[in-house]
Amino acid sequence: MASRVSAGHVFVFFSWILILFSVSASAEEVDHVLTLDQSNFTETVNKHNFIVVEFYAPWCGHCKHLAPEYEKAASVLSSHDPPIILAKVNANDEANRELATKFEVQGFPTLKIFRNGGKSVQEYKGPREADGIVAYLKKETGPASTEIKSLEDVKSLIDESKVFIVGVFPEFSGEEFRNFTVLAEKLRSDYDFGHTLDAKLLPRGESSVNRPTIRLLKPFDELVVDFQDFQVAAMEKFVEGASVPIVTLFTKEPNHQPFVMKFFNSLNAKVILLVNFSGENPDAFKEKFKDVATAYQGKGVSFLLGDLEATKNVLQYYGLKDDQIPLIYIQQSDDQKYLKTNLEADHIATWFKEYMEGKLKPYIKSETIPEVNNEPVKVVVADSLRDMVLNSRTNVLLEFYAPWCGHCKKLAPTLDEVAVSFENDPDVVIAKLDATANDFPNDTFDVRGFPTMYFKSASGNIVQYEGDRSKEDIIDFIQKNRDKTGESSSVGSAPAKDEL
Repeated sequence: MASRVSAGHVFVFFSWILILFSVSASAEEVDHVLTLDQSNFTETVNKHNFIVVEFYAPWCGHCKHLAPEYEKAASVLSSHDPPIILAKVNANDEANRELATKFEVQGFPTLKIFRNGGKSVQEYKGPREADGIVAYLKKETGPASTEIKSLEDVKSLIDESKVFIVGVFPEFSGEEFRNFTVLAEKLRSDYDFGHTLDAKLLPRGESSVNRPTIRLLKPFDELVVDFQDFQVAAMEKFVEGASVPIVTLFTKEPNHQPFVMKFFNSLNAKVILLVNFSGENPDAFKEKFKDVATAYQGKGVSFLLGDLEATKNVLQYYGLKDDQIPLIYIQQSDDQKYLKTNLEADHIATWFKEYMEGKLKPYIKSETIPEVNNEPVKVVVADSLRDMVLNSRTNVLLEFYAPWCGHCKKLAPTLDEVAVSFENDPDVVIAKLDATANDFPNDTFDVRGFPTMYFKSASGNIVQYEGDRSKEDIIDFIQKNRDKTGESSSVGSAPAKDEL
């Protein structure tokens, strides 16, 4: 597995962009990290009120970077009162694949927090170095919401560069307070919570509050928002909506990163305007874009304004180029895309209005169909995918890859060998598609990492290849899943059958 790439699963990919992993050597002799597997996982998790589990793969570079930091953190946290347990599972081991599937492990490493004997499972969203892991988990094991009794508490708890949620109550009892604590526990991994009897202590908002109130403090837009519906679902919807900027900024400023992550993890249609902030008149683009975002607030679309200097990886991910800036790019949850390049600021509102009215033609990204395609592994692009794969009456093994992916580079010579093995078999084609430069139907090909391989039989049956990446295993898989449309294959004659 590797970082996710589909529209609904971009969180891991942008975590890879934004999170810096530190590498250090561990001096510990004792292994403080528990090793779990299918045989002892449930029993171990069930007997702990709080345990963190890392799902890893031995070959994963990020996992190797994390390992010594995770061990250091485990050593420190073993002395905490009560001890905080860290564990790991080799999710690449066939015996543990069921665990990885159950807990939706889509990339490595994935860390999960299990509470109350495994009854509650949350994503770990903290740092990846030892001191940060320790601080984050100590906070996670403390109360979900901290009482604010003084100005000193305000100074120590409320970071004005982050979202902070405060419950203001006449007393710490009753249904409203109980529901607030439920909300704080549910969302504690994403937000900081506090509660107080005195609104005068808070840095922003009305100082006189005569009924239970949720006050959300934030470093953007209106800075403070109050809410007084204490139904848990209503509070959660309020927090999720009010904690998102009207326009998310993507610059090199670290304080913007949590909001950028939230933007890319949203299920809304994503509207991305990329501008060179050091270029000509960027303020006009900022102003016009903010006007559009404000006008369409709450309409199922999220807006991000990115500086060219900070968004090189975004350009690479979407297959766009510097000379197309300024550009506006829209990606819907169904993976339909819309693009306007070399944009003028005055055209933003008109173009977006046409999009909302359904008047724009979707953008399909495709490389040019190669004039010569005679290498053993054939090149497929978006414009040739239907003819070469989907409507082809041959058996096709198709690799989805990224040019920068190390695992793809390692697989390439093996696929060449597989292709050479079938070069005298007209019924089998080995092909590859650059998934960063070509669109493809995500309802047919669920590509969540690189490389991903799918096999389409001559009769049209499509299955994902999830076996080992050796020449022998790939050939064996093709022989077991192929349909014979012509003469017998020169590399074997096993009967076709629809199984992995």
